Amino acid sequence: MGNYLKEINADQFEAEVLSSKKPVVVDFYSTECPPCEALAPKLDSIAEKFSSEISFFKIFRQNNKELAQKLGVSSSPTLLFYSDGKEMSERLTGGIRKKTIYEHIANLLPIELFNKLNTHAEKINRLADVIIIGGGPGGLTAALYAAQAKLKTIVIDQGMPGGQVSTTHMISNYPGTGKPVHGYELMHHMSTQVLEAGAVLFPAVDITSVKISHKNNMHEVIIDDEVIITAPAIIFATGAEPRLLNVAGEKEFKGKGISYCATCDGKYYEDKELIVIGGGNSAVEESIFLTRFASKITVIHQFDYLQANKTAQETLLNNEKVQIVWDSEPRKFEKSADGKMAVTIENVKTKEVNTISSDGVFIFIGMSPNGKIIPEEIQRNQWGYILSNSEMATNLPGVYVVGDIREKSIRQAITAASDGCIAAVQAERYIESLHNKKNAK
Repeated sequence: MGNYLKEINADQFEAEVLSSKKPVVVDFYSTECPPCEALAPKLDSIAEKFSSEISFFKIFRQNNKELAQKLGVSSSPTLLFYSDGKEMSERLTGGIRKKTIYEHIANLLPIELFNKLNTHAEKINRLADVIIIGGGPGGLTAALYAAQAKLKTIVIDQGMPGGQVSTTHMISNYPGTGKPVHGYELMHHMSTQVLEAGAVLFPAVDITSVKISHKNNMHEVIIDDEVIITAPAIIFATGAEPRLLNVAGEKEFKGKGISYCATCDGKYYEDKELIVIGGGNSAVEESIFLTRFASKITVIHQFDYLQANKTAQETLLNNEKVQIVWDSEPRKFEKSADGKMAVTIENVKTKEVNTISSDGVFIFIGMSPNGKIIPEEIQRNQWGYILSNSEMATNLPGVYVVGDIREKSIRQAITAASDGCIAAVQAERYIESLHNKKNAK
């Protein structure tokens, strides 16, 4: 840490923050908090740039609980932005990207002054043996094997390591756990093991560009527009993300009544009524989880039968909290004055249109491959999943793919981990072959 980010406590808050003549950025942080650790160096470097015009403070949340509660700070890290003693813009929490912080700081200063201070430092170059993009079970397993093989291994994640598994309530079929474990717990252990093996993690970063080499066998990834990482082998483990319905109102109410993660948001609907859209494995299993909180769940499905496994179907259909609207699809989402979500649905057979109201909506209609940052020269199928052989190799030398982004029939944490193991071993062999060719010349 530099000297630009000053630590204060609750007693100093009014004088340093509320009475400050300069704009202020406040970081509420905690110990044993991976997102806090990821944020600290980013915020320190930003504070160095803007300290002449903005004051930057950090507050240890655990020792200043009353202040945190008074301000409504309930998670770490939380960034607050002040001007003239008043909080400006929205708060930032969780895995916070550098780019997002810059966007908020730009609102605190005149644009000319912001641009003047926001000078780009000289880019930092880092050399690795293996670059892994994505920190889910596939990426972290690849990192573990690569690091234990004494390869210089760098893991880059646009969020926090863990992927979808970290937001899964319970994992009951991952070998070696001995019992069902929380998804975040499993991924925490995996991340810790990877770090102890010697891999380097860059979490919550923006990937500026990815360039695949066709000449010198050195692939390049630029993060946050300031760090250039090169390596002869690269493994894509970018996963997949929830598929959107693309129905009117969906984007507007995403995170404001519409959710895609039962584990993340289910707890906010204690004794509330919910609508779930979908009828596959994820929809049925997440609906079962939501019955722990909701008083009533209405499942809307486009077919007259569920597509989930039989055991999950039986559990859902036998739950008295659940009712199913068959042969129907949503056409529009709206929010009423009392905060209720209204879903206009159409029966695909009779064309009858109805509106159903609830306290919240959860959408589970499958996943889409997260391949936007993957260069187009890497071959993929018609749905956007990356093609590879049994050794996880793509059509380009030194480029591998693992996990949900890969074309495959089964997408589970354990199959992603298996992919990661294979890719790391093959990457090691590929790098060794390059060394052998170089030495033979």
